[in-house]
Amino acid sequence: MPEVFLALRRSFASLRRGRVWLYMLGPAILALIVMVGLSAFLLDRMAAAFIEQPPMSWITAWGAFWLAHLLAALGGWLIILSASYLVAILLTAIIVMPLLLNHLAATDYPELARMGSDSTAAAAWNSLWAAVLFAVGWLLTMPLWLVPGVGLVLPLFWMAWLNRRTFAYDALSVHATDDEWRALRQRQAMPLLALGFVMALLAHVPFAGLLAPSLAALGYVHYCLEALRRLRQGAVVAIIERVEGTA
Repeated sequence: MPEVFLALRRSFASLRRGRVWLYMLGPAILALIVMVGLSAFLLDRMAAAFIEQPPMSWITAWGAFWLAHLLAALGGWLIILSASYLVAILLTAIIVMPLLLNHLAATDYPELARMGSDSTAAAAWNSLWAAVLFAVGWLLTMPLWLVPGVGLVLPLFWMAWLNRRTFAYDALSVHATDDEWRALRQRQAMPLLALGFVMALLAHVPFAGLLAPSLAALGYVHYCLEALRRLRQGAVVAIIERVEGTA
C-alpha cells in the first residue's frame, strides 16, 4: 500500500515544523497523566482480578505462577493503555485535529477547495460516538481473550478501527462532499484501516505511544487529503474525455 507509506513519510516530514509539535504535545501530556494515575491506582487491582479468571487461573493450576502473573499484568496494562489512548484520541480529534487540518491544508494542499460541511458539532459527535462503539466493542469481545493470542490482537484491532472511524471522517469533513466521502470510504477502506493499525502498533511503544493519537491525526490528514486530490483529478480527466468524445 504505497499511499500509506507516502502518508507516513509526509507525516514525519511535518514533524520538522515547530507549530505541529505545539499542537501534538497537549494530548500526549494529558495521556501520560491519565496513564500514570490509572497505573498507580488500578493496575495491581486489575492484575489481581485477572489472575482469578481463565485462562490465568488454569495456568496457575498448572503451576506456572510466573506466567499467570505476567499475563494478568499484561492484561491490566493493555486496558490502562487503551483507556489513556481513548482520552488522548478524543482530545486530539476535538481540539487538535482542526488545527492540524487547517495548517496542513494551507501549506501542503492549498489547491483543495473546501466543499464539505465544516461542522464542529458533527465532528465532535463522530468522535464521541466512535469512542462509545469502541468501548462497547471492547467489552463484547472480551470473552475472546480466552482464546490464546487473541488478547494481544484485539487491542490492536480496536485501536486501528477507532483511528479510522475518528480521523478519516475528521480529515475529510471540511473538504469532501458527501459523495466524495462515500467514494473514498469505499475505495480506501482497507488502506485507511492499515494506517490505523500502524498507529495502533505505535501506541504500544513506550513514550512514543503517547504521541500516537496526534501522529494518527497527522497521518490521516495527509492520507485523506492526498486521496481526495487524486479523486478530484480523476474526475477532471473524466470530464475532459467526455467533452472530447462528444466534440
